[in-house]
Amino acid sequence: MTRVVSLFLPNWSTDRLRRKAGDAAPPAEAPLVLIGREGNRRIVTAADAAAHAAGLRVGMPVAKAQVLVPGLTIQDAEPVEDAEVLDRLALWILQRFAPVVASDAPDGIVVDSTGTDHLHGGEVVMLEALVGRLAMSGVTARAAIADSWGAAHALARYAALPSIIAPPGHGASVLAPLPLEALRMPASMSADLRVLGFERIGDLLAQPRAPLTLRFGPELGRRIDQALGALAEPIEPVRSPDLVEVRRSFPEPIGAAETIARYIGKLVTQLCHELEERGLGARRLDLICHRVDNHQQALRVGMAVPVRDVKRLTRLLCDKIETIDPGFGIEVMTLAAAVAEPLAQKQTVNSLIEETTHDISDLIDTLANRVGERAIYRAAPVSSDVPERSVGRIPAMAPDTGATWPGHWPRPSRLLPRPEPIDTVALLPDHPPVSFTWRGIRRRVKRADGPERVFGEWWKRDAELVAVRDYFRIEDDAGERYWVYRAGDGEDAATGSQRWFLHGVFG
Repeated sequence: MTRVVSLFLPNWSTDRLRRKAGDAAPPAEAPLVLIGREGNRRIVTAADAAAHAAGLRVGMPVAKAQVLVPGLTIQDAEPVEDAEVLDRLALWILQRFAPVVASDAPDGIVVDSTGTDHLHGGEVVMLEALVGRLAMSGVTARAAIADSWGAAHALARYAALPSIIAPPGHGASVLAPLPLEALRMPASMSADLRVLGFERIGDLLAQPRAPLTLRFGPELGRRIDQALGALAEPIEPVRSPDLVEVRRSFPEPIGAAETIARYIGKLVTQLCHELEERGLGARRLDLICHRVDNHQQALRVGMAVPVRDVKRLTRLLCDKIETIDPGFGIEVMTLAAAVAEPLAQKQTVNSLIEETTHDISDLIDTLANRVGERAIYRAAPVSSDVPERSVGRIPAMAPDTGATWPGHWPRPSRLLPRPEPIDTVALLPDHPPVSFTWRGIRRRVKRADGPERVFGEWWKRDAELVAVRDYFRIEDDAGERYWVYRAGDGEDAATGSQRWFLHGVFG
């Protein structure tokens, strides 16, 4: 089933201008508007959140806006640059999230996420990552996922706070309560419909189609069908000028899995030839199948390192053939290297004393494309004395950073996701527990070593200015070894709660 993401950027023009200005940008609490001309009138063409809160609206005369908000920050609108940067943002999303992405001017982006959300941990995680990355960059965004472009567009602008995911096969139920303007119809048409008493999309869906078409023309019915998914609305993906892409058209539509696999192999061979001429290797491949019914089927595979091996790339793509629904047939197939990086030629040397290195990148690619890139990672040291902050996740094939964990105090092989409270019998302030109860089982301590004092990182949070932990390695009478700590120094209540926690288990 088709799934489409609509990304709505309500303050795109002003957010882009603030990012462009950098440190010279006006403060976020200062109302900012952009102005342009409508005939001989100077009007507001964009307003940020602070300006909207002050009562300013798009289309308002500039003179009136200045009267309502003294000291209003005014700058000229740059619609051409807005559109160019929006296309660049769409390219960024194309490289990181899905193979079919297009700008939805003037303030949105549309993404066909069919079959790609599992690579990011599911639709919820994907949407959170997308909106979160934009928020970190200073761009306000609202997003929605639905079964059609029209439905996702409507939900993103009239229901998302800041995101909403419509269930697959939702039909008209999610659209019925939305206002008429959510159908992307001309303003004059929605005004005429309101005169007739229509307020919501549900009011239109309850009426016979023929009288509406007779009165308002085919545009109204077309928008309704697009929102309901009854009428195809293909997304023309944005393309970079230096994108490596190959394409094949078929005189007769194809649909058999064996035929699709054969032509995938031919496209990969052609693409690898293009990559070799440019000295590149593919990190992400996008296969887009254009069906005769104007629908698109897309799939994406990712590689941990740049790859230009025909057999390997063909196998990764063919492993996903079952996700392609050819419908009544595929008439065009496009294969593109969405992300390509330099790849130098390797010289093969035969030597009796040559050290062999095992390349596991092929295995990593196979696993990552089945369970998602986020599920395949390595643990790497992070410069921090706080145990739960001293380890981070890096890509499975990322180069070794050279960092190591401190070796003067052993660390447990298993660190719990979060410290678990335990009940202890202990002498204060510097003695380890004599016994402790964890998960309902009482254990007597036979040996102990410590304390190792860990101080809070005051530069991260003020609450950690005086916080300390005293860690002990303990062994119970059954030979099991644990890593426990007391929150606080055992004397001053400001240093911690003085409660005991179990943080890890030694193998």
